[in-house]
Amino acid sequence: MDFETAFKILDAAVVTQTKRHLKDIEVAILRSSWQGKKYDEIAQTHGYTTEYLQHDVGPKLWQMLSEAFGEKVSKKNFQAALERQRLSRTGASAKQLEAIFQSHKLMSSSQLKMENMTSNHLVSRGNREALLSVDANERSQLNTEAEFPVGQVPLGSHFYVERPPIEERCYQEILQPGALIRIKAPGQMGKTSLMARMLNEARKHGYQTVSLSFHLADKAVFTSLDTFLRWFCESVGRKLKQLHHLDDYWSMYGSKDKTTAYFEECLLEEIDSPLVISLDGVDRLFPYRDIAEDFFSLLRAWYEYAKYGDGSSELWKKLRLVLVHSKEVYIPLNINQSPFNVGLSVELQEFSLEQVQILVARHQGLHWTDEQVEKLMDMVGGHPYLVRLALYHVQQQDSTLEQLLQTAPTEAGIYSDHLRGHLCNLERHPNLAAAFSQVVNSLAPIEIDSESAFKLNSMGLVVYCNENKVMPRCDLYRQYFQNRLS
Repeated sequence: MDFETAFKILDAAVVTQTKRHLKDIEVAILRSSWQGKKYDEIAQTHGYTTEYLQHDVGPKLWQMLSEAFGEKVSKKNFQAALERQRLSRTGASAKQLEAIFQSHKLMSSSQLKMENMTSNHLVSRGNREALLSVDANERSQLNTEAEFPVGQVPLGSHFYVERPPIEERCYQEILQPGALIRIKAPGQMGKTSLMARMLNEARKHGYQTVSLSFHLADKAVFTSLDTFLRWFCESVGRKLKQLHHLDDYWSMYGSKDKTTAYFEECLLEEIDSPLVISLDGVDRLFPYRDIAEDFFSLLRAWYEYAKYGDGSSELWKKLRLVLVHSKEVYIPLNINQSPFNVGLSVELQEFSLEQVQILVARHQGLHWTDEQVEKLMDMVGGHPYLVRLALYHVQQQDSTLEQLLQTAPTEAGIYSDHLRGHLCNLERHPNLAAAFSQVVNSLAPIEIDSESAFKLNSMGLVVYCNENKVMPRCDLYRQYFQNRLS
């Protein structure tokens, strides 16, 4: 039995047992174990720590397979257990596999091969060539409809590319009592898509979830702390169907006290499962300094309540918070009252070359060479949105890659709306525009004043180099803004 056959049996068993597909890191462990590799070799190859694989992911994987197979399965004996499943006819047949894949809308066998070959998104040159040479019939099953890259990548989309080990760490952390996770990156880097997948993972474990976007709040919400906290409580309570006592709490106490009392007595006491609240766009609060300081100190206090060990700690352990923001926190916060120096911090980076190649392979009809991928990345780097927009237009045959790159930094190119949006922001802040003009007109990284560098980096226009110097994030920005900011 080869690994491809074994993989189908393993994946089908997991689907039957847990109603979910094998994760990339689990596939990496299974494939490497099949090849006789030890945990330290797997960790080194795939960018994880040995302790994390050996004491966390591995044991959970073998326990899951043990429950699925009805016998003890371990790293040492899983091949023998698979063979027993096949010989005893208790393993899934090809028809059963197909039925399971269809009923759960999982990947077909060709998709499994594709995901297997790109396990953990670390693909060798030889595997990339094999990945790109999958025959047309198989590739057509990967993606039957083009997907315009706007907003959050849908949960079932093949166009979401993981950036290991970020997703797995977030999935593990959200299950911890009283967890707090902070996701930071410039706009269109995938923050909301990651947040949605964390909430989905929490729901798989029976958790209740509430997602709020501060971008959708009216300006009037930010007129006072009391108004803002009332909006916050109403938004959460409405989604949990627990609004009936809110008015009683709002007639007494101070703003933070009644918010805390409402959460503790009307929400956390009334639900049996953990509650995950994600707050998208929290940087919208930064200009409202008084409200921001009180609200962020309140979140920090709730995080601490879960660790006090008193009578209310068990209630506050139910609460898990996810904070999503695109800008650095530039308001001064007391180190002991800030939620931005505790919990798990996640800063999303651009796609690597291998991850862009995986994304290319998931677009039907694109058979790009390494040289073509590198040409695109020379222009836009690994910026997720910019890469996906290019792949979409080439797949739709709106233009060739060569035509797209030629017009990219112009008003006639596909990035014109994106670039004009940045230009409008810079024109409203002349000091930033002047600083960025210096950056794009320098052939080497340069040092500018720290405040401008800080803000331009938060906007996603520059990246830091050594010695606090900055350079344009990509050549697209350099070419476009050289003419417009001079």
